[in-house]
Amino acid sequence: MNIVLFAMLGIFIFMMFRRNKKTKEQQATLQSQFEPGVEVMTSFGLYGRIISMDDAENKVVLELSPGNLATVHRQAVTKIVEPAVEAETPAVPDDASSLTTEEAGAPTASTETPDETLKRLNDEGKKDN
Repeated sequence: MNIVLFAMLGIFIFMMFRRNKKTKEQQATLQSQFEPGVEVMTSFGLYGRIISMDDAENKVVLELSPGNLATVHRQAVTKIVEPAVEAETPAVPDDASSLTTEEAGAPTASTETPDETLKRLNDEGKKDN
């Protein structure tokens, strides 16, 4: 019984070290891809583009939006953001009248004020009862 217990403990410790090794390898691979101009995400959810890096002090300067810079620790940058692939946009018909939703006297959403929307929705709710 003791042998099985020690074997289980040994397997558990081996798996723990293996997981830590994989995590370190992934982090090293990620860190090697850092260079100015790369879009990244930090561990606390900020998205930005790398402007400069200081390897001696482990600092990365990110541009969050035009003119807004943030300096973070290099390990806080946890993900490289891949540019989104844009799907093909469907063709828009030349006849814009086919895009309106004026059915049963309901005006389109673009011309309806919030008050009119509430009134219309309340009226529709009363008709259903």
